[in-house]
Amino acid sequence: MVLDRPTAPLRQTELRQPEPGPGQLLVRVHACAVCRTDLHIVDGELPHPKLPLVLGHQIVGTVVGEERRVGIPWLGWTDGECRFCRSGRENLCDRARFTGYDLDGGYAEYVVVDERFCFALPHDYSDLHAAPLLCAGLIGYRSLRLAGAGERLGLYGFGSSAHIVAQVGRHEGRHIFVFTRPGDEAAQGFARELGAVWAGGSDEMPPEELDAAIIFAPVGELVPPALRALGKGGTVVCAGIRMTDIPAFPYELLWGERMVRSVANLTRHDGEEFLALAPQVPVRTEVEVFPLEQANEALDRLRRGDIRGSAVLDVAGR
Repeated sequence: MVLDRPTAPLRQTELRQPEPGPGQLLVRVHACAVCRTDLHIVDGELPHPKLPLVLGHQIVGTVVGEERRVGIPWLGWTDGECRFCRSGRENLCDRARFTGYDLDGGYAEYVVVDERFCFALPHDYSDLHAAPLLCAGLIGYRSLRLAGAGERLGLYGFGSSAHIVAQVGRHEGRHIFVFTRPGDEAAQGFARELGAVWAGGSDEMPPEELDAAIIFAPVGELVPPALRALGKGGTVVCAGIRMTDIPAFPYELLWGERMVRSVANLTRHDGEEFLALAPQVPVRTEVEVFPLEQANEALDRLRRGDIRGSAVLDVAGR
C-alpha cells in the first residue's frame, strides 16, 4: 500500500521485492500496527516524507532465509557519531532516518531493515499482538519514564499507547486516571476494565491532584487543563510526534515547579527495556485486525477515534 502524495488514499500496487544492502536484513512482514503518526503523514501534517512511500513502523516479521522473528520500530538509522548519539540520546540524532517516513515500512509483504535497529520479540506474543508494542508500547514506555515515579498518573486520550501504559502503570503500583473525549463512555469503560481508578472527560477535573500526566491525544488545548490537574512539582509529558498549538495560559498553572516536556522518538535501550518488561506485567494488547488491502479503512477508523486498543494489519493473512 503506497502513499503517492499527502491527503491521497493509499494505493494498492505491486512493487519489486526490496534488496538488502550491507548490514541490512530482508524481512517478510507478518503484521504491522497502524499508528497515529501514519495518519499525520497521510494527512500532510508531517513535512517532507519520502514519496512514494510505504507507511508502517510497528512491524513484525521473519528474516528471509533465517526464520528469525524480529520487530521493526520507528527509529530506523542514526549516524552514531553526533553529540546526541554519543551521549545516549540517539532518538535526537539530527540525521536519524525513520521507518515508514524516510524509509519504506511495513504496509507491504517485504521490508528491508538495518539489522542494528530491529528487536528480538518476546515469545509470549503472537505477531498481531506484538505489533503494537513496537511504537504504542515503546513511546508510551518512554513517556512513562519521563513522567517520573509519581503515584497518581493521568492519561489524556485512551487509544493504542494509553491502553498499554495503563497496564504498566498499574503493574508499578500507580493509580491511573483517564481522560477521554467528553461523553466517550466506551473508552472510559475500557479504561476501567484495565484498572483505572477514575475515568472521565477531558473537560473534568480528577478527584485527586495528579503527580504527572501524559497527553497522548495530539491536542495542544489539553496542556492547560493537564497542568491545572497537577500538584506542585508535577510533570506534563506530551507524547505525540505532532500536536496542535498550545494556547496561552497563566503562569500560575506552571508555577510550583510544574514542568511541560515532550517525547521524541525512542532509543534502542528503551526498546530492550520495554520488551523485557512487557511479558512480566503482562501487557495484553487489545487489537482490531484488518487485512492489508483495508489499510485506508483502518486509517479512517483511527482518524474518527473508532478503534478499541490498536489497529493491526494482518499482512500475512494468518
